[in-house]
Amino acid sequence: MTAIRFSTTAEVEAALPRVVAHLKGGGLLAYPTETVYGLGSTPRVNDVRALARLKGRRAGKPFLLLVSDRPMAEAQGLAFSEGANALARAFWPGPLTLVLPGGGGRLPDELRGPEGGIAVRWTSHRAIARLVAALDQPLTSTSANLPGQAPAPGADAIMRDFAAAVERGQLLVLDGGVLGNSPSSTIVDCTQAPPRLVREGAISLAELRRAAGSLAP
Repeated sequence: MTAIRFSTTAEVEAALPRVVAHLKGGGLLAYPTETVYGLGSTPRVNDVRALARLKGRRAGKPFLLLVSDRPMAEAQGLAFSEGANALARAFWPGPLTLVLPGGGGRLPDELRGPEGGIAVRWTSHRAIARLVAALDQPLTSTSANLPGQAPAPGADAIMRDFAAAVERGQLLVLDGGVLGNSPSSTIVDCTQAPPRLVREGAISLAELRRAAGSLAP
């Protein structure tokens, strides 16, 4: 089994029906993002648990959600504070992950972090945003690597590291080319005021403060 080319508009459109059907059928996906390659699933509880087993993820360390626009996040019941509004206006779509309250009854508790929120990002990767829109629900995301290893730079490394899951048809791999040495997304916890910086990544704390002023961490 080989990876599915997922770079040009024609490649993306040709792949969408197969990829959407795979995800809705409970399958897992490896895919490029604007930062690193990710592993993901639909946000259904059984699919999230299957992703955790594939990744070897310890309990209590949740995955984030990728959305194709802000209304998709709001449709999941996630709430935007004044600080979250300011940060989203400045940096979405882009490599900023916001931890938001809400989502009760719509999203599984396996996605909820210790602070009680759910992490979400409007992806600026055009092909993946198109996929999420076609899926019509968020796509879970975690870096595509085995525990203790660096994120895979491309589809070949993912095919090697997760060969068993690929061979049994559980994991579908999208090939968006080799990604550069991009930092992970910046994570800001917006479940309380003022927001709290969880991880400084592609967007610096100084940039957050320049854009959002006193509403930034």
